[in-house]
Amino acid sequence: MQPGGNVTGMLLFSLELNAKRLQLLKYAFPAITRVAVLVNPTSAIGPTGLRDTQEAAKLLGVAVNPIAVGNPDELRSLQATTLAGSDGLIVTADAMFWNYRTIIVALASSVRIPALYPEREYADDGGLIAYGANVPDHFRQAAGYVDRILRGDKAGDLPINQSSKLDFVVNLRTARELGLAVSPDFLSSASEVIE
Repeated sequence: MQPGGNVTGMLLFSLELNAKRLQLLKYAFPAITRVAVLVNPTSAIGPTGLRDTQEAAKLLGVAVNPIAVGNPDELRSLQATTLAGSDGLIVTADAMFWNYRTIIVALASSVRIPALYPEREYADDGGLIAYGANVPDHFRQAAGYVDRILRGDKAGDLPINQSSKLDFVVNLRTARELGLAVSPDFLSSASEVIE
């Protein structure tokens, strides 16, 4: 896709990944029947991400409990009771969520439910499973755009690309702390396992 004008860039968030995240969570923990989905209703991709997850949930026989959080104060005020009745958590991709990921990871850990996050940094910070675009690779590719523009290429002539490198990280240490068993088959499909 070439946008024209003075616009170019990269897509870090693929909306197809929302459905895949739910599929992975259900594959890892087949007994899951009700999943909370943390979504920012004010972001450009939040509502679409929720819809994609809800459509996948119908196919998988999973009920969805949307948790709308539009600002950091709302996020900080979330209580463990917010996740009551849910036996899993999906976090949709959002810059605010990424910035406050330690709060989200702590919330999921406090109620001891499996959670799947959109970037590997969540798993690095103690989250159970992360599946999504590799953020450092995205930044490296963005630097290539900057280089081409500084060398004279017009931004509107450069295609908008999607990040191609995906991370699939399982934090086995967190699984043990939460008392969750993760199958060897699931672990073998991960690109990285944190011991």
